[in-house]
Amino acid sequence: AILDTLKKENVKAVFFITGPYLKDHAELVERMLKEGHYVGNHTVNHPSLPTISDSIIKDEVKKLDYNFYQKFNEHMIFFRAPKGEYSEHTSKITNDMGYINLFWSLAYDDWYRDKVRGKEYAHKIITDNLHNGAIILLHAVSKDNADALPDIIKSARELGYEFGDCKKDFTR
Repeated sequence: AILDTLKKENVKAVFFITGPYLKDHAELVERMLKEGHYVGNHTVNHPSLPTISDSIIKDEVKKLDYNFYQKFNEHMIFFRAPKGEYSEHTSKITNDMGYINLFWSLAYDDWYRDKVRGKEYAHKIITDNLHNGAIILLHAVSKDNADALPDIIKSARELGYEFGDCKKDFTR
């Protein structure tokens, strides 16, 4: 549903995936790429980076990129730290590996599958917090987000916001 909405509204996104997602949903990842979205590295196993060794961080990131490359013949460019847990040190590691560390400026606790509050809630919390340059973090596991996305895009445009295209707006 999210991909359908993004395609209909001509909005591009960055989808951060883990190893199990790549393994279990390769066809969706392929669709993301074909429709002009970026797929970013979120590690194989989603560990808290500040709690693991440098070598494990590198291994988590490299393995996911390797598996992604094997399937799609391209490397990942963006990295988002699992759980939003990072440090200057862990960000330097992924930056030195060639990644653009991507952070968000707008998010809410939408990763709980059992915390359904309705599309109106998701729409309100997001549109009430929009700002110039906003990078919105939405988790695809949220039915609320999927249901609210068409209205969020419409409201953002009505408020005068435009959606960037990371394939055009970010370069190495």
